[in-house]
Amino acid sequence: MAGFLSGPGFQKMRADLRQDADEIWVIDCSPEGHQPEVATRVFQGVQQPVCIVMALRSTDGGSPTPARVRYRSLPRGHRDKKFEALSTIKLDDDGWEECPADPRAPFFPRSAGAWAEFAALENLFDYDGSGVMPGRIWVIAPDRSSLERRWKALQEEENLEKKENLFHPHRRNGSPGDKHINKRLQQGLYGHEFRCGPVASDDTRDVIPPVRYGYRSFDRQWIIPDGRLINQPNPKLWQIHSNHQIYMTALHRDSPTSGPALTFSSAIPDLDHYKGRGGRVFPLWADRHGQKSNIKTSLLQQVAKALEISVDAPDMMAYFAAIAAHPGYTHRFQSNLVQPGLRFPLAGDASLFAEAVRIGQEIVWLHCFGERFFDHNAGRPHALPRMSQDKRPMIPKDGAVPTQANRFPDRITYDGASRRLSIGDGFIDNVPPSVWKYEISGKQVLVQWFSYRRLDRSRPIIGDRRPLSPLANIQPHGWLAEYTTELMNVLNVLGRLVALELRQNDLLNRICDAPILNADVLRANGAFDASSKVNSIDTDAQQRSFIPQDDIS
Repeated sequence: MAGFLSGPGFQKMRADLRQDADEIWVIDCSPEGHQPEVATRVFQGVQQPVCIVMALRSTDGGSPTPARVRYRSLPRGHRDKKFEALSTIKLDDDGWEECPADPRAPFFPRSAGAWAEFAALENLFDYDGSGVMPGRIWVIAPDRSSLERRWKALQEEENLEKKENLFHPHRRNGSPGDKHINKRLQQGLYGHEFRCGPVASDDTRDVIPPVRYGYRSFDRQWIIPDGRLINQPNPKLWQIHSNHQIYMTALHRDSPTSGPALTFSSAIPDLDHYKGRGGRVFPLWADRHGQKSNIKTSLLQQVAKALEISVDAPDMMAYFAAIAAHPGYTHRFQSNLVQPGLRFPLAGDASLFAEAVRIGQEIVWLHCFGERFFDHNAGRPHALPRMSQDKRPMIPKDGAVPTQANRFPDRITYDGASRRLSIGDGFIDNVPPSVWKYEISGKQVLVQWFSYRRLDRSRPIIGDRRPLSPLANIQPHGWLAEYTTELMNVLNVLGRLVALELRQNDLLNRICDAPILNADVLRANGAFDASSKVNSIDTDAQQRSFIPQDDIS
C-alpha cells in the first residue's frame, strides 16, 4: 500500500489513474504500518499495509483535469473496529481529506497548517541513500569470533557445490545472481583489504578483519568488509566513512509510529538500521575528512543569515536530533505523519536554535556511544556514556549471566516491581521501566537486541523467503562476556536518552509556539538548492584497493 500511495516508482500509475478517472477515494486500512499486530489486520495473514482504492469515471472520455482524490484512514486497533468503521463510511460524508491535484503526487492529504511550513527532510541534504544491503546474514554477527569461524568453515569446504550452498547466493532464473563464489571484483571497499579473486579459489585462511556495523538502532554488530560477500555494499558510504562521519537514519516510505523519528550511528549502517525494515541514510559529511558538508550549504547560509549567528553542518545535525529524535515529536505530529516524510520546524529564534544544538549534541553523542560529538568540558567525554552512579543499572554479585553452554539464555524478561531485567539465569537490577519499554516505531529495542544474541536466533520463514546459510548457525557455544558488557552500554545510553525526553518535548513545544523559518520563504531564497560540486567523492578512492587510513574507523 505505501509503495502505491506514495512511492516514487508508482508516480506514473498515480498519474494515469488521475487522468482516467473523475473521482478517487482511498481508505487506509493499516494505519499501524508494516507488520502490525495480527489482531489489527483486516487480512490476518497479510503483513503489508493494506488500502482500498475506488476510482469512478462518469463519462467515456474521463475528466479533462486530474481526478479529485480524497483520503481517510480507519481507526487504529482491533480489526473489528475497522470493519465497524467501514460499514458506516459514505462517499460524501465529512470524514474525507483532500489530496494534492498534481498528477504524480501521493494519494495522501495535503500538508496543512504549521506542518506545511516546516522544512521537509528530503530537501535538506545533498545526498541520501540506502544503507548496506548484505544479502546474506552470515557476514554479520554480534561478535567478531563468529565471523572468523564462519569464514574458516567456508574456506575449508572443498566441495564446490557445498561451498556455494554455504556462500548462499541469490538465484535468478536458476543461476546465481549478484555475488557468488566465482565472481571477481574490480574494486574493493575503501579502506579495507581488496581481494579481487573469486571466493571459490581464495586460499587465504584469514578473514578480512571485521569492523563495527550499525545493524539496528542501538545495536552495534560486526560485518566482514569484503565486497565479494556483500550484495549491495553501497561503495559511497565506505568512501566517505571515517571517525568524523555521522549517519542519520529515518524511514522513507513509511512513517514512525512511536519513539524517536530519527536515530544516529557512527558505524556504517545497514539498509534496515532504523527499525529493522526500510529507511534512508543521511550522512553528515560528503567526504571522509569531515570538510564537505552533506547538509546543503545554501540551507546553512540561509539559517545563519536569518538568525544572525554562525551555523555549520554539525550544528544543524544536532538540531535535527534535538527536534525529532524523541517520542514527543512522533506523538505531536502523528496525524501529519499519515503521509510518509519527516518535516522539521526550524526555529526563528537564535536562542532556541542554540538550545536545540546543545541538547542535540548530547543526543548524537549518546546514539553513537560516545564516539561522536564528544566534549569533556560539556560533560560528554570520549568514552562510553554512563548514567549517574545512583541511577546506573548494576549486576549483583549473583546476577552474572552464565557463560556455560548448557545455560545459554534464550529469554529476556522484565519485572517492573523490582526493576530487574532477567537474561536467562542472570539479571541486571535498577533498570527503569521506561528503558525496558524503549522502542523504535513499534520495535522494542532491548527485545530486538537480545534476539540476535540468544541461543535460538532463527527467524520465522515468511512467505517464500529462503532458509539461511548453514554458516549462520555458527555462533558462540555460550553467552559471551562481551554481550553483557554491550548490554550495559545500551542500558546506560537508553537511560540517559529517556532522561532527556522531557527537555526535548518542552523545547519542541516552545519552538513550535514561536515564529519559525517558513519553508516556502527558505525555498524562495535558494535554501534548498543543491550545493555546488554535490556529492563529490575523491576520485583516487575509486582507483585504490587497500589504503590504510588513520581516520578510518
